[in-house]
Parts: sequence; structure tokens; C-alpha cells
Amino acid sequence: MNGVSVNLRTDEVVIKIEDNVTQEKILLELVKKVRALKKMYQEEKTPIRVTGKILKNKEIEEIRQIIKKEIDVEVRFDSPTTLGLHSITRSYKRNVCTSETTFHKGSLRSGQKIEVDGSIVVIGDVNSGAEVIATDNIIVVGNLRGLAHAGAKGNKEAIISASTLDVVQLRISNIVREINKDEEDMIKHAYVFVVGEEIVIDTF
Repeated sequence: MNGVSVNLRTDEVVIKIEDNVTQEKILLELVKKVRALKKMYQEEKTPIRVTGKILKNKEIEEIRQIIKKEIDVEVRFDSPTTLGLHSITRSYKRNVCTSETTFHKGSLRSGQKIEVDGSIVVIGDVNSGAEVIATDNIIVVGNLRGLAHAGAKGNKEAIISASTLDVVQLRISNIVREINKDEEDMIKHAYVFVVGEEIVIDTF
């Protein structure tokens, strides 16, 4: 299995990318498949839809360029662009635990602290000097600049996610990660989780 499949339909061509395929392999396979597809596009303008793996913006543009270089047609991507637990779970095939969820509407100012048993969704920003502590997951639909401690009672399966991540430290369970100044200052659509005994920061 090469991880990239092509399905010809009457109204569109669907290119499906498997979740576990690296971007390097995707691009190599696409070059071969798109060149083969080009033969049927001598007069047709059937749009192409790319589905399957959730892609970063840079990956989407690389794939779009490869297709456009060979075939000048509309290229659409199914990859979600909104913050959501469904897309996070699908992207990483991790079981985000189901738990009692608290919703906090509004931003947290410096000095404010929220501590919950379960998961929390902050609909706003967590500013520098504010603290959010949860026994399970922390989702910030805004900017996370303060302290976030997920899995506070030892749950290493907990995740932290934020529309924008701009912190000096992250905590999941008993694992702490300091953010170096030479790392990217602000990370868009951040997804934070534990692999082994290390906290990993990725985007979706």
C-alpha cells in the first residue's frame, strides 16, 4: 500500500491520503499519479478533491503545487480548518478521554485561576499570569499565554489545544516542557500531547 489512492468519479477525482503517510512519500506518489491522471485531462476540467489525512497549511500548498503543475483544474481539500476534538482525534488516532467538561466563557486575566475535575474549554484567551488546571483535557478557543496543566492527577493521555500557543511552559500529568526562546514564539492551532515521557507540540 502506497498511502495515496485515486478514485475517478463522474463529477470529480478524489485523491485519498492515508493518515500514517509522511509528506515526503505523499509528494513522491502524487507526482507519479498526477502524471498518469494528466492523460485523461486533455479536454476535461473535472475538479480534484483531496481527502483523508489532516494536513498542515504548508503541506496543502505543496500538494496543490504538484497537482497544478501538471493539471490546471480546481483543487479542493477536505482537511478541517476549525478547532475541534473530532479533527484532533482523527488526526492523531488518540483516544481523547470522555469526561465531565466545564465551559468557561470569557478570557482569564493575570492572577485568575480555574481548576476543574475533568476537561475544560475556555472560550476566550488565557492571558499571561493566569492558570488553568484540569484533571483531563484543556482546550482554549483563543490565545494561551498563561499556565496550562492538563492531566493534573496523573492522566498522561490528556491533551492541551489552543488556537494560538504563546507560553514559556506546558504541563501534562507530571511532565513539564519548557519552551525555548529560539522556538517559534506563537504557534497557530497547537495540539499538545505526551509521547513516552516527553511533551510534543504539533499543529492541526
